Amino acid sequence: MAIAKTDRTKPSFMKNFKGLISLLYLSVVFFSCSSTNRLTMNAVEPARISIPSEVVKIGIINRSLPSEANQTIDKIDKLLSLEGRNLDKEGAESAVSGLFDELSQNDRFEMITVIDSISVQRKGLGVFPAALKWEDVQQICEEFGVDVLFSLEFYDTDTKANYQVEMVSVPNQLGIDMSLPGHKVTLNTLVKNGWRIYDPKNRRLLDEFKSNDQIVSVGQGINPVKAIEAIIGRKEAVLQYSAGLGNLYGLDVRPLRKRIARNYFVRGTDNFKIAQRRAQTSDWEGAADLWEKELNNKKEKVAGRACYNMAIINEINGDLETALEWASKSYSDYRNKDGLRYVNILRNRMSEERLLNQQLSR
Repeated sequence: MAIAKTDRTKPSFMKNFKGLISLLYLSVVFFSCSSTNRLTMNAVEPARISIPSEVVKIGIINRSLPSEANQTIDKIDKLLSLEGRNLDKEGAESAVSGLFDELSQNDRFEMITVIDSISVQRKGLGVFPAALKWEDVQQICEEFGVDVLFSLEFYDTDTKANYQVEMVSVPNQLGIDMSLPGHKVTLNTLVKNGWRIYDPKNRRLLDEFKSNDQIVSVGQGINPVKAIEAIIGRKEAVLQYSAGLGNLYGLDVRPLRKRIARNYFVRGTDNFKIAQRRAQTSDWEGAADLWEKELNNKKEKVAGRACYNMAIINEINGDLETALEWASKSYSDYRNKDGLRYVNILRNRMSEERLLNQQLSR
């Protein structure tokens, strides 16, 4: 007797497939009917480090070299951490050079001087030393004709070695790769550095900053010598990275340009739809003309969205005070919750603007 087999695979598959199609359809409808569109605009973020505007001449000093009292400790540290000869000294010099290069490209400064012909209190132990006395800072600035001192307070590298025996692939005389017992050396180099900026006129530290960064170098070969030869570029990597650290510190005195994103309403009335198309062609003033027509719309939701969009156009035009007024009205008069969030965003940006103006005017 023949037994009828029921094929449940196909109906189940078709059911899941139809479900997937329905989900995709709903997703398309959801996004196509979204009430907002996103725009981006340029903004300027205040520098992390605020340098008074009257400061135009910069001096750079290096306090990171070991003092005589700490020479013995430094030598022991070099042996324990497998440091290359003069790596700390050359790394610190690279960091100072990177800072000098970046500050030299900043148009607001008239002169950048690396001061290396003075004797300053040095520690060289990889931690912040006591700050220089203001009398010493004043004397250095007057002697070299600079307004403030950028100081590399400490710089230290600490290297840990990891040694393993494993199989490595080596070509034989016929060019065929063969697996042989080999040696793998991994060096983890921790680079520690700290900076201060001294303002002798106001007798205050403009900044105090430190960072710890790690560089990994790996080498392998059929014998320990070959493995060590493979990581011979570690020193160059450390020096290059150190120059980058100085460069990044110099960038901290620059205001930074950034892109900020905002949402604006595109649904509510035909005017919103037309305004959306105008905005998509960068005709923001034309879009604003249509949003303005909806400010007195009888529907609270529509009027609230129109007020919100008027805040958007004023922020685009750089009028943050008026933008804040419209965003506040959107929430307070028409209960648009997006308006309240926008109020907080605008207040934060206005605070940044005030800080930026202070940096440029002091």
